[in-house]
Parts: sequence; structure tokens; C-alpha cells
Amino acid sequence: MSTTQQTRPSPHVDADRPSDRPSERPSERTAPDRSRPGDLTAEQVEQIGRELDAIRDGVLAARGEVDAAYIRRVIVVQRSLEIGGRLVLLAGSRRRWAWVVGTTALATAKVLDNMEIGHNVLHGQWDWMRDPKIHSSTWDWDHASPPEQWKRAHNEVHHRFTNILGQDNDLGYGILRVDEAQEWRPRHLVQPFWNAVTACVFEYGIAMYDLELGAHLRAGKRLPPEKRDEVLALLHKLRKQVTKDFVVHPLLSGRGWRATLAANASAVLVRNVWSHSVIMCGHFPEGVEVFEQPELDEAETRGDWYVRQMLGSANITGPTLLHVLTGHLSHQIEHHCFPDLPSRRYPEIAPQLRAVFDRYGLTYNARPLLQQVASAWRKVVRLSLP
Repeated sequence: MSTTQQTRPSPHVDADRPSDRPSERPSERTAPDRSRPGDLTAEQVEQIGRELDAIRDGVLAARGEVDAAYIRRVIVVQRSLEIGGRLVLLAGSRRRWAWVVGTTALATAKVLDNMEIGHNVLHGQWDWMRDPKIHSSTWDWDHASPPEQWKRAHNEVHHRFTNILGQDNDLGYGILRVDEAQEWRPRHLVQPFWNAVTACVFEYGIAMYDLELGAHLRAGKRLPPEKRDEVLALLHKLRKQVTKDFVVHPLLSGRGWRATLAANASAVLVRNVWSHSVIMCGHFPEGVEVFEQPELDEAETRGDWYVRQMLGSANITGPTLLHVLTGHLSHQIEHHCFPDLPSRRYPEIAPQLRAVFDRYGLTYNARPLLQQVASAWRKVVRLSLP
């Protein structure tokens, strides 16, 4: 498998792309005669679009009670782990075995809440159930970022402009150089250090990133009323999270408050480092392609968008438990192509998607977790230099 990252031109994804809502279908467009990523012809790209649409339609036709039962079961497991972990810490946080058991349960609950539940519910993957308790418009999660701000930055921007330099802010989150085409600056010398710090405080970094405050501050203008409202919403969410984990539950532990505080801080740290590692594996390892496009291209077709998702993502191989704990973002390729499908379906359709890669001579980037993490970190270190 090639580990050389390539930068290719590509058009943007417009409002007609496969949306995050199953009921919204992309419109047909005639592909212009121009070169495509992967040395594909225009007709091949459009055929890929039709083949992937067929895969998506097959899942939409098959999803049902089994899928609904799955997400409800995961939510029950997550809440049971959180309640159980907190009760163990409350009863005996000063005992080593209780501290280890409680912290492990709490950390696992936080990982499930963010990855398999929160991320996917907020994508609208379960809106078709018409369950007001499990719906993208009502769901709140154990995360510093307010849901509406996260959905705007992630669903509307990142998934639309995946891996397009200058348009997808997830390419390094504004602090990392992750492609040779990005201009090197002296500050990039310390990006391995900042990447490590970011891993430890990942949810808080994402919350600030989702707020998009930097652009307004750099402009030197007063914040508009709607942006001030978003800042207040973020502060409210941060206060809620910090109070719950670092004030209320430690105080409830009485004389064991220090041990409970350490347990909660450890669980938050584990969740942040895990989430950061999974995201890095899906977006930044060697072999993932990045695209250059100076302005929006209204001619981009559904097939173009699919191909960009296919070449701009990477998977993690491993057992079922790994896939669940990553929110099935171990199947990042499938997720980027079909962000609105139930996450549990990604392993099922992965062989079909890989067969498409093989038919058209494209590289399906999939490696074990440690290899992908190491690859992403090598890139961060390598690109910190001119």
C-alpha cells in the first residue's frame, strides 16, 4: 500500500450531495470532460456514483427494528456503565480496586456517549426512527461542544468540503500542517507538542473550533449578536460539564473527593485521547489524499463527491468491540461516503465498497489501529519541518 500522500484538484460538494438526511436525494448532473482523482475518466466517476448510490439505497431499504434495537441497547449499556461507575466511586473511591473499576466504567461510558451514540445521533443516523428521545434535533451529549455548533462545523462544513485545502477546517484544525501543499510557518516546528496537548483537551479544543471565534477576532470587529449568543451557549455547556465532573460528584464522595476527582479527570483524559486518536486515524495518516480547489465548482457531481470521500479517508481494522468504541469511525471511508446511514451497517457494506475500490484500481486505506496512529504521528512530525 502506498504511503505517499498526493494533492489533487477536486471540485466542492454542493447542496445536491448525498445529505445527512435519508429523505433528501442528490440531483443528477452531467459530468464535464476533465481529469479526476485516481486517474479516472468522467464516466468511471459517474459509474462509481451510481454504484455507491445503489449500496446506500440497499441499506435504506433494509434498515428497521434491528437497527433501532441496537442503538437503544447501546444507550442502555452506556448509561448503566456511567451510573455503575459513579456509584462504585461514590462508595469506595479510596480503595484501589474500586477506583480502577469505577474509572474504567466511567471512561468507557464517556467514550460510548461521544463516539457510537452522540456523534452518530447528531449526524441524523437515527432520525428515521421518529423517536424524539433519540433524534438529532433534541439530543445532548457529554461533551463541551453545544450540539448545534458541532453540527454546523462538522455536518455542514467538514463533510461537505472533506479534505479540500482552505475549505475543510478539519485539516489540522487551524494549528497543524498535515499536507505538503500547506505553507510552512515557524510555528509548525512545535506542532508535535501542540498535537499532544490537543489530544489531552480534545473536547474543549473542538468546542472552541466549532465556535469559529478565531476568524472574528482576527478581523478585529465586534462580535455580532448571534455570535455572542453562541459564546454564551458554549460557556453554559462548559459550566455544566465542569460542574458535573469536577465539583458535584467529587463533593458527593465526601472524604474520598480527591480520589473521585482524579477518577473523573482520568476518564475525561482517556475519552479525549481516544477520540483524538480515532479522528487522526481517519483523516491524517499517510496515503490519505488532500485536494486543492481555489473556489467552489458548481459542476461537481455526486460521483465526484463520492470519490473525494473515498480517497480522503482511512479505516482502522480490528475486532467488533474496537468498531463500537470508535463509533464505527474505524470505517471512516464508509462513514464519509454515507454519513446518514446507521453506524452498525458500516462493517456490512465495507466489503461492497472495497470491491468498488478494487474494480477501479483505487487504494482502500485500511490498517490496524497502532499502524494508523503511528502513521498519523509520523506525518505530524515530518510536516513540522520545512
